[in-house]
Amino acid sequence: MSPSSSSVSICSSTNVFAIGDIETQLVKPDETVTPKPLLICTPVEAGEFPVLVLLHGYLLNNSFYSQLSHQIASHGFILIVPQLYSVAGPDATKEIEYVVEITNWLAEGLPKFLPPQVNADLTKLGLAGHSRGGKVAFALALSRLKTELKLEFSALIGIDPVDGMDKGIQTPPKVLTYVPHSFNLEMPVMVIGSGLGEVRKNPLFPACAPKGVNHEDFYNECCKPACYFVAKDYGHLDMLDDETKGIKGKVTYCLCKNGKCREPMRRFVGGVVVAFLKGYLEGDFSCLMAIKDDAHIAPVVLQKVDFMI
Repeated sequence: MSPSSSSVSICSSTNVFAIGDIETQLVKPDETVTPKPLLICTPVEAGEFPVLVLLHGYLLNNSFYSQLSHQIASHGFILIVPQLYSVAGPDATKEIEYVVEITNWLAEGLPKFLPPQVNADLTKLGLAGHSRGGKVAFALALSRLKTELKLEFSALIGIDPVDGMDKGIQTPPKVLTYVPHSFNLEMPVMVIGSGLGEVRKNPLFPACAPKGVNHEDFYNECCKPACYFVAKDYGHLDMLDDETKGIKGKVTYCLCKNGKCREPMRRFVGGVVVAFLKGYLEGDFSCLMAIKDDAHIAPVVLQKVDFMI
C-alpha cells in the first residue's frame, strides 16, 4: 500500500494535531492477568479499531505517555503501552522478549479489557517505540533475536530512537549497521527526531540522543517506504505528559535538553503518528501527504522532512 494521486489531495477535516472526536478511556488491567503491567488507551464508542503497541523510553514509566496515547486513540486507535521494566542495564534483550510475549497475548487477552462494543483489528497492528523503546521496536522488526510472533506488525515507528551512548558505543543487541538502506523490514517505517536530542544539557552527562546512534542513523538505514520528521526546537523527552510525577518524572526535566514546553512536540508526535497509521493501516494518506507538502501545518518548526516512497 502506498500513496496515490487520489489519496493525497485533501486532508480530512479532522485535525490530527489535536484531540480527535472519539471519546477514550484509559484501562489498567490487574498485573496478575497480563504478561507485563499494561496501560490500554481505547475508544469507548462502537467500532473496530487498529492497534498500536507503544514502548517506553529508558527508565521511564508507561504512564508518562498517557496524554500522547489519548490523542492517538481519539482518532480511532487502540494503544497498548506496557511497562517493560522498572530498572534495567544496558542490554535490551529481555525487553524484546517481553514485547513478543505481550504481542502474542493480544488476540486472547486484549478483548477482555475493551468496552463491550469495541473490537481490536489485529490485522492492522503497528509497533512504536520511544528512545530505547525505539531500538527495541526496530530490533524486534529486524529479528535480531530468534523469537516467535503469532501476529504480524504492519507498520513501524521510531520516536527519537537511540541505539547506545555514542557511535561505536552501542548497547546490545546492536541495531544500527551504518550501511545505508540495510534495514530489510518489509513494512513502512516512520522515524521522528528531536533537534535538541543530540545537545547536552549538562557537560557531566551525555546527550540523551547522541549523534551517531540517533534518529538520523536509523532513518539512513531504512528502505522505502519510509518517512522522516525532525522537530527543530524540541528535545528527547518533550513528547511526554506535561506533568510527570515521582522521582523518575522529575528526572525527565533535568537530564535532557528540552524545548520551552512539551505540549507542541507531543501534539506533533501524536499527529504524525495518526497520519502515518491512517495512511499505511487504513489507506488514507491525505493527512500524511498534507504534512509532507506543507510543513507549516505542524505545531512545531520542522528542520527536516524526507520521504522515500
